[in-house]
Amino acid sequence: MNNIIIYCETNANGQVSEVSLELCSKGRQLATQMGFKLEAAVFGSKIPNIEAQLYPYGVDSILYADDERLAPYRTLPHFAILKGLLQERTPEVVLFGATCIGRDLAPRISGALRCGLTADCVLLEVGSHTDVKTKTEYNNILLQIRPAFGGNIVATIVSPETRPQMATVREGVMKKEIFDPAFKGELVNIDAAKYLSSETECVKIISREIEEKKVNIKGASIIVAGGYGMGSKEGFEMLYKLADVLGGEVGASRAAVDAGFCERDRMIGQTGTTVRPKLYIACGISGAIQHRSGMEESGNIISINTDPNAPINAIADYTIIGDVKEVLPKLIAAYQANKK
Repeated sequence: MNNIIIYCETNANGQVSEVSLELCSKGRQLATQMGFKLEAAVFGSKIPNIEAQLYPYGVDSILYADDERLAPYRTLPHFAILKGLLQERTPEVVLFGATCIGRDLAPRISGALRCGLTADCVLLEVGSHTDVKTKTEYNNILLQIRPAFGGNIVATIVSPETRPQMATVREGVMKKEIFDPAFKGELVNIDAAKYLSSETECVKIISREIEEKKVNIKGASIIVAGGYGMGSKEGFEMLYKLADVLGGEVGASRAAVDAGFCERDRMIGQTGTTVRPKLYIACGISGAIQHRSGMEESGNIISINTDPNAPINAIADYTIIGDVKEVLPKLIAAYQANKK
């Protein structure tokens, strides 16, 4: 138990997903702190440049299973190989992205190996834990931090007794950072046939339709976000106009989404998407901790609010005290004039 394994997802073009690269960055930090080796498990067919994609993030070993039965993703083949690898390599920590695939695969692995699993983590740290009943102290374990009760509290969850310690992590909450562009690890070829059988091939994919994601709020360099203070769905139309002028995307707080002002795909915060744009304009957002945790690392933050004591103002670089219905039309007109 001296290694950390990241289950890496790939797309139809063989590119490792953003959330998997984010986890490799975080996994490198955790592995260094815990004194472990970082390994990436990649299952697919003829994935190009897999080493060039992963080594710069500090991956010591790539556990690569190359088999046409592994692409596109199907639950049973990936489950069989990953379960077998984990039983053989007995890792200390296993991390998945909190995606459709991660949420499908991780619970199955957790059930099969009889170990704990924390879903939708927003933070991972290394620390210690003392059992209040037995007074047993556990050191150098994974602290798995996630929002609970609808985001009203933040819970720290540990799995001190069972191994591996497992978690799924939301996309965007970990920062994707190159560890060393010249870093070189080891490519370990995994024989998929060793783990696959007729039982794992009971599902056949006849056709596959892929639709591009319509909203790419995570990749936007400029975000104009609205809160409950926008007043209505119609009020959000001003945000779309401003975003269009600036070449940005529209985001929303959970309160605005719950009120029906904006679709859930645009929600920012602990229970939504974590973003790091160059410019974040917060309109009518009070700035509860759940929202701030999803955008506080933005390059520049502008707050437009009638309340000078709103929590969002504490992290804003610039604050405009005023009614968004009066301020936004002036901003839109000013930017349109400037563009001309």
